[in-house]
Order: sequence, then C-alpha cells, then structure tokens
Amino acid sequence: MTRDDHALLAAHLAGDPEAFAELFGRHADRLWSLALRTLQHPEDAEEVLQEAMLAAFRRAGGFRGEAAVGTWLYRIVLNACLDRLRRAKARPVAWAGDEIVAALPSPSIGPEETVLRNELTDEVERALGQLSADQRAALVLVDLDGYSIDEAALLLGCAPGTVKSRCSRGRAKLAGLLRHLVEA
Repeated sequence: MTRDDHALLAAHLAGDPEAFAELFGRHADRLWSLALRTLQHPEDAEEVLQEAMLAAFRRAGGFRGEAAVGTWLYRIVLNACLDRLRRAKARPVAWAGDEIVAALPSPSIGPEETVLRNELTDEVERALGQLSADQRAALVLVDLDGYSIDEAALLLGCAPGTVKSRCSRGRAKLAGLLRHLVEA
C-alpha cells in the first residue's frame, strides 16, 4: 500500500525509520534541481540540500499542514539556498542557462555549435548573476519550475504582487542585458 506524503510524515513522527527517506525520495529530483539552479555549483547544492533535509527531518513536528508536504520541503530547500547566498555574499545565483538558451536563436550548425552554445550559456548565466537573489528566486519558481504566482508567493513568504514585481523587474533587467544577443 502506497502512503501519501502526509501519511509518510506522520509515520516519521511516530518513529518509522524509513518513512522520511521515502518521503524525501519522492521529491528528491525536484529539490535537487531547485538547489542546483539556485546555487549553480553541484557541491554547494548537495551540501545545502543535505542541510535542508536534515532540518526538515528534525523539525517535521513543526509542519502545520497549511501547504502540501512537497511544498513545505521545497520551501525549506529554497530558504536554505537563499540563506547560503546571503551569508556567503556569493556571486548571484545562476542556473544552467539551457532553458533560456534554447529560446534564443540557434547557433549555426557545424563544429562551432558547441563552442557558440557554451559561450551563449556563459553569457546568459552572467546576466542572470546580475539579478538580485529575490528576483532570481521568483524567476526560477515561476518561469523555470512552473509555479503559479500564488504558489511562488507562498514559497517565498511574500505577497503575490511582490512575486509579480520581482519577476517583471528581473525579466526587464535580463532583456536589457541580453538584448545584444537577439539583435546580433
């Protein structure tokens, strides 16, 4: 019998030693993708994901049930990523720009394609790095992960209008920074 996320969390709280691992396993790919997109470096993403899951494991009793368990886990990971960026004052978040690069005009076909694509990806990542952490987080949630404005607001702990504003400002800044790629 397959248990839903709430049942797994309840089993974890009741002492089932395998329930949290099963719960995490269900969401691991999406959580890993979030951490990697937000932090850019696999080593940082792995470390933050482990820290976030340990925090969720320990604080599962504090889950209030106001959102889906998966959303709660996603928010813990997102907050851990943003905390890491703020603490370290690391260079701004960038993610593998394949999603954005795919929307740009394709480079010419031939042996140069890989080099051109890598240069384009690097340029897009540099532009993304110039956004504020709040704008990047909103854009990752809405544009890359497909969350609605309301869902992103819940995850970010802000009003939907704030998410709209962050996305709008982030997109406008990216458009200006990448305009030369479209005009070329």
